[in-house]
Amino acid sequence: MANVLVIGNGGREHAISWKLAQSEEVKQIYVCPGNAGISQVNKVTCVTLNVKDYEAVASWSKENNISLVVVGPEDPLAGGIADVLRAHGVDCFGPSRAAARIEADKHWAKSFMDRHDIPTARWGAFTSADEAKAFIASASFPALVVKASGLAAGKGVVVASSQSEACNALDSILTDHKFGAAGNTVVVEELLEGEEVSVLAFVDGSNISVMLPSQDHKRHMDGDTGANTGGMGAYCPCPLITESDLAAVTDTILQKAVNGLKMEKSPFIGVLYAGLMLTKDGPKVLEFNCRFGDPETEVVLALLESNLYRIMLACCKGELDNEVLRWRQGAYAVGVVIASRGYPESSSKGNVITGHEVISRWPEHLVFHSGTSVLANGDLVTNGGRVLVVVTIASELMLAAAKATKACGKIVFDGAQYRTDIAHKGIVRSLLQEGRLSYKASGVDIEAGGTLVSRIKRTVELTNRNGVLSSIGGFGGVFDTKAAGYKDPLLVSGTDGVGTKLKIAQACGLHSTVGIDLVAMCVNDILAHGAEPLFFLDYLACGILNVDVASQVVAGVVEGCQEAGCALIGGETAEMPGMYAVGDYDLAGFAVGAVERSRLLPNTEKIQAGDVVIALTSSGVHSNGFSLIRKIVEKYGAQYSDPAPFSESGKSLGEELLTPTKIYVRSLLAALQSGKVKAMAHITGGGLTENIPRILPEGYKVQIDATKWPIPSVFGWLAAAGGISASELLRTFNCGIGAAIIVSALDVEHVLKLITCEVPYTVGTVEARSEGTSQVEVMNFVSAMEALMRPYVNLVMKAHTQNRKRVGVLISGTGTNLQSLIDATLDPSRGTGAEIVLVISNRPKVLGLTRAQKANIPTKVIPHTAYKSRLEFDMAMHSELMAAGIEIVCLAGFMRILTGDFVRLWRGRLINIHPALLPLFKGTHAHRQALEAGVRITGCTAHFVEEDIDSGAILVQESVQIELGDTEETLEERVKQAEHKVFPKALKLVATGKVYLNETGKLVWRQ
Repeated sequence: MANVLVIGNGGREHAISWKLAQSEEVKQIYVCPGNAGISQVNKVTCVTLNVKDYEAVASWSKENNISLVVVGPEDPLAGGIADVLRAHGVDCFGPSRAAARIEADKHWAKSFMDRHDIPTARWGAFTSADEAKAFIASASFPALVVKASGLAAGKGVVVASSQSEACNALDSILTDHKFGAAGNTVVVEELLEGEEVSVLAFVDGSNISVMLPSQDHKRHMDGDTGANTGGMGAYCPCPLITESDLAAVTDTILQKAVNGLKMEKSPFIGVLYAGLMLTKDGPKVLEFNCRFGDPETEVVLALLESNLYRIMLACCKGELDNEVLRWRQGAYAVGVVIASRGYPESSSKGNVITGHEVISRWPEHLVFHSGTSVLANGDLVTNGGRVLVVVTIASELMLAAAKATKACGKIVFDGAQYRTDIAHKGIVRSLLQEGRLSYKASGVDIEAGGTLVSRIKRTVELTNRNGVLSSIGGFGGVFDTKAAGYKDPLLVSGTDGVGTKLKIAQACGLHSTVGIDLVAMCVNDILAHGAEPLFFLDYLACGILNVDVASQVVAGVVEGCQEAGCALIGGETAEMPGMYAVGDYDLAGFAVGAVERSRLLPNTEKIQAGDVVIALTSSGVHSNGFSLIRKIVEKYGAQYSDPAPFSESGKSLGEELLTPTKIYVRSLLAALQSGKVKAMAHITGGGLTENIPRILPEGYKVQIDATKWPIPSVFGWLAAAGGISASELLRTFNCGIGAAIIVSALDVEHVLKLITCEVPYTVGTVEARSEGTSQVEVMNFVSAMEALMRPYVNLVMKAHTQNRKRVGVLISGTGTNLQSLIDATLDPSRGTGAEIVLVISNRPKVLGLTRAQKANIPTKVIPHTAYKSRLEFDMAMHSELMAAGIEIVCLAGFMRILTGDFVRLWRGRLINIHPALLPLFKGTHAHRQALEAGVRITGCTAHFVEEDIDSGAILVQESVQIELGDTEETLEERVKQAEHKVFPKALKLVATGKVYLNETGKLVWRQ
């Protein structure tokens, strides 16, 4: 068993001590000087040593059988503490004085990077302010970053916004000696553009093991404003760095640096920290640090599953290649720093801190102490600028960030300050990469639609006759009247509806625009064949005809026909009582147009590489994707009458979403009839990636640039509020392009002049396509969407935290009902308003625990056999539930009868699922009771729990037919399927406040 000495007193050292304490090989951890939080870590004893007397530290280490010394801060490393320890035969996790120059001397570090061809910003080093100012004025690049060359506690960097500001920083450092000797030399660097990312690596002198990338937040205030600090928060892993960029950082930056230091006889042992800028030319080094970063350490180590002691010892022994880093999968960690009043210019000490103990007991919540102390009366008080770092872990970055911010709000002391936007940059990228909500999850399967077309195609072909020129799957149907025995024109027909956009119109009572949508969806489709719309017919179906509503709809149809230049020549209103609910209606339209044979589109055989794509913008989402949009609105917790967060004119959410689909006839008809356009795509259901391929020949793709057209802000809100990935956005929505045409590069100018009423955008080109690659490549889409999404992240996070109740689940076995709750709470489209934060089992090693662990849900085994009474066992569970901040408890196959004391404590917040239609067949063997009673229907019931068994108020029920020949086993299996639907519904009702239990035990339903 090993003794370890950790040197330092901040949140970084707290996290290191916490992780080392988890190692079975570690017997005792001494921390010098430590702090109030560190002293509470298991195996830790805080000691007082003169850390500046390296010989004394080495002697103490020998006397106390220290196997490993871990140095947290940079000052002792720059001073040579590692050299002294090693000279005395004590392993030190930290570099030698010579290797530590990579942080301690920025002038030397920049020269080192140049010597070893490590990508970094262009730079110059100066001891004269006048020479430095001349460099700033004459540099061919923006020389606006001014750094004190020596150590300045992380505050020696000024990122100026102008040359005058940079010159003022030079005066402050070189003339006024703001940082003392650390500022005797300054480095002036090029201001790089991009996102900053931190990548740390364990190093054993030759080999490296790279940690998960993270992102620090140096600026003091939200929006990256205010003064530079030691760090106000961090998150990990950072999705802003791609796998290819991370590989480049590993090989061309970190490994190169380690190889260079070894070549220069200064082998590096410890943690090498690369602060990077992700530029358009690839990652470049902003700075190297010779130790763990703070607060990056707190979030990185929170996700490390490997034995930290073994890794550190392997680094010291030169055996790192024998260790494999293991990281927690499917999880993000977010750390938010809570600072004292006056930080970063000063700090406030002695302010009493409360609430930290509650948060530290919550599952997936860690509170690391940076600047705290304890008074004689036991009160925890502030003792520095950065006071605490609150770290939370969750399966989604947004959820982890929301939890961390919410937890900070529950920790109170006078003058407390913290940023509320930690991880927001990463949240946007993580949603675009990993967003879970999809069109399919909302009930619309684009692939199934394509499958249907291919499946019925041959059947439809049986109806072919003379005159048919097209097959199903195109934008419209083309009919040759000449081939049918008439003269020369070609007729093009199109039929469509408005889809579930109607549900929003009906919810808002706004019906005048959906008629325009109906016309637009039909005429834009036939326009894609070059046809001029001639006439239109509509069909309105309803249960009970509301003349006022129907009049508004038809008025919209008339407006649409006028815009399209076609005649409304007829229609049908079908009143079908019982078919539709009161107030519901559906629409369908049918348009016919004509085109000269020589002008029929698309001319796919003429499309070739180098052709140009011209786009006409959409007015918004148009009329597709509304099943998904309604799911997003539900998930966000919004009403259609609420102000639209993205509206530029103060409209409600409903009004904005009902913006009618653009009709492109007037804008495009002249261009389409000119013979210069090779094809047109109407961007409808299936978005950009499904509609443009409909006009492309085999072997070709379009390459379009998302920075070349304006994307309406509604898509930024939808992506952020819904958590929708970039690929799902592109295959569901038009993303700002309502129509796209393909023309020869030689004809671009001519065609652009023919387009009227709209501003056309040249957005890309046609290119040859390799087999197996996409037919639509949208460049810069993620970066374009990130800019649109960022304004809404705060709003979405607030909705995310306000609407989610903390749920604990009690189990005893396989956990199939637990799985249904997990699936529902993790699916954003279900809007349960709940998150499972703890699963308790009274039996060890059951499958239900494995299910929870796979979903990254904390588990706890409390064996009932370890307690003398039912009440003692129940109170042990109660204590765990309270410590975890649980608000609702679900019994999912929990095979224990709860005491009245426990039930009373959780009354109105305790839900059970029973395999029968209560009040029938209470208690055990419900399926046997149902079969013996000879009933033909049974089912399941979700209900509140009362002291009497299965007697609580009923929340949700679902019936199950008892079949001839059913056994207990076969019936149980079918009832289970019903339970898996009913239990999540019941949880959603309670978590969202739709229903609650009053004092008399009666259910109260909120409208």
